[in-house]
Amino acid sequence: MPAPGAVPHASAPGRAPSTGVPAHPGATDPHAAPAGNAPGAVPPGHAAAHRPADAPSTGVPTHPGATEPHHAASAPGTSAPGTPPTAPSAHPAPPAPPLPAGAPAQPASAPTAPQGAPSTGVRFDRPAQPEVPAPQPPAQADDYTLQAPDPRAAADAAEVPAQGGGPGSTVCVACRAGRVDDDGYCENCGHAQPRERDHMEQECGPLAAVSDRGLRHHRNEDAFAVGTTTLPDGAPVSVAVVCDGVSSATRPDEASLAASRAANASLLDALPRGTHPQQAMHEAILAASEAVNALADEQPAEAREHAPQQNAPACTIVGAVVTAGLLVVGWVGDSRAYWIPVDRSAPPARLTEDDSWAAQMVAAGLMGEAEAYADHRAHAITGWLGADAYELEPHTAAFKPDRPGVVVVCTDGLWNYAESADEMAEAVPADAAARPLHAARVLVGHALDGGGHDNVTVALVPFPAVPQGAGSA
Repeated sequence: MPAPGAVPHASAPGRAPSTGVPAHPGATDPHAAPAGNAPGAVPPGHAAAHRPADAPSTGVPTHPGATEPHHAASAPGTSAPGTPPTAPSAHPAPPAPPLPAGAPAQPASAPTAPQGAPSTGVRFDRPAQPEVPAPQPPAQADDYTLQAPDPRAAADAAEVPAQGGGPGSTVCVACRAGRVDDDGYCENCGHAQPRERDHMEQECGPLAAVSDRGLRHHRNEDAFAVGTTTLPDGAPVSVAVVCDGVSSATRPDEASLAASRAANASLLDALPRGTHPQQAMHEAILAASEAVNALADEQPAEAREHAPQQNAPACTIVGAVVTAGLLVVGWVGDSRAYWIPVDRSAPPARLTEDDSWAAQMVAAGLMGEAEAYADHRAHAITGWLGADAYELEPHTAAFKPDRPGVVVVCTDGLWNYAESADEMAEAVPADAAARPLHAARVLVGHALDGGGHDNVTVALVPFPAVPQGAGSA
């Protein structure tokens, strides 16, 4: 510490800026300011030049907007007025000689930095600079911009509203500007348009049906047909047919559509003429088989020669006819029909038996049902509609339920997620007989929630209450 009455000298010109850390471990600043306001202490204007070592200078005020007084005294390369700047030195300058006793202390003024002297830290004597926005990260590969549509095409498309977005409609359902090609893709964004059969719903009188493509298949190969008519005595009758195209065959979607339409038309034609419902169902399955066989004949001979390994179009079929007091079902393949009573205290029942490898193993007593349906060959069908079917054996059965209920007619895309009759009864809403369309939607949603591995199609046919019944399902 300097002797009493001595004025500690200012920092040496060109001295490196003070960081608050000694140059060597254990070293102390020989020019630290004395504590308190002792006689002859440095005036406040020099406090920054002799900042204690434990108060590092950062050049940034503690609070935003605050300024640091005497910042010029702490700038490197500064000196007292009238003293020329010198080159930086690694050693501190020797202390100034003490003044005679009783001499007044020399007034000190804040030293100013010579013109052109370097500066460090933050300049607080200049106006605040506007903030420069941070550069935005580059767009990811997935965030591509759609190609701008042709204004002429967009203008034409705006004149005609979209009608479902499938092939033949005008406006793309994705970008709402591009024109849709005949192959079902948008000319502007390339988005595949929803096909008409991706999701279908129909409500017809007391019955309803819903079909969905599912979550894994690229198209819907299921089809359904529903209708109502009257018997010769005027009694109402409801008809539902569901078909599942065989994916390993050619044109399975066309096969299921042709079969469902042919069977439905046959039933609606035969029942009003007085044909017994069970006989009408048998004839309807034969008509559906002929419609599918005709698809194979439509294939050109040249195409059959180039691809002889391809199977002919094929599908499964299941149908139900509901009249007053009588329920008739018919099927070929592994599509099913279930009976679900309105009174859930009564037992439900499966009304059909699969034409499949698993069913044959169970019927022959070679495997249990759980073991057979867990096998990877379980869903290999042994009966179907198609030109290459080994032998067509339509199955029909008649029931006379003694209580109201609902008939569930479905493909394996649904019953894979509710296989037993009890599981199906749990999935069917309690008000299915009164709200068949809602219940069909719920069942399709049940399959989609379970994974939606296949196309899903279900038709619900309410069975009305009758004054008397001769049997039970």
